Amino acid sequence: MSDNTVDSSKRTWLIATSCVGAVGVAATAVPFASSIEPSERAKAAGASVEVDISAVKPGEKITIEWRGKPVWIIRRTPEQIAALSSVEDELADPKSERKPSELTPEYARNQGRSIKPDLFVAVGICTHLGCSPSDKFAPGAQPSLPNDWPGGFLCPCHGSTFDMAGRVFKNKPAPDNLEIPPHMYLSDNKLIIGEDKKA
Repeated sequence: MSDNTVDSSKRTWLIATSCVGAVGVAATAVPFASSIEPSERAKAAGASVEVDISAVKPGEKITIEWRGKPVWIIRRTPEQIAALSSVEDELADPKSERKPSELTPEYARNQGRSIKPDLFVAVGICTHLGCSPSDKFAPGAQPSLPNDWPGGFLCPCHGSTFDMAGRVFKNKPAPDNLEIPPHMYLSDNKLIIGEDKKA
């Protein structure tokens, strides 16, 4: 066997091994590179969400997910709207002045904290420790609520209460009103959460 034959064999072996190694590196790198990109679910979590509200009747609430948070859409009754003015003296921040830029967009800095009086849109997370308040829409005496309860929300974790505009009552653990997410109406029956260019 000549030296040329040995060199040729080694060269063939080195080329074959390098090719197999390169294929292995590529096979490992492609999935790894793909895993760095956000998943479709992650992309959707940051995107705006369009909601059909045509089936929401007065006194009803639906919940959708936006950026991993529950967002409530409530069609308030005329009685619930009227009750908003009767509790203002009992609220910690009735005009949403404490953190308006963070929690309440300009177009929701009104008594109902909404664009339309009957439709209330809010992030359903208590501003105290992040629990999700329960619906307590019915007015009147109930467990853990005052006898003159006007209707609203009760956080079961530490007892914070909010009216039907998500405004926190005085002397409660929650420091602020519920957050109002950016939103706008595309039509009477279509709402988009996460955008407010037309609001």
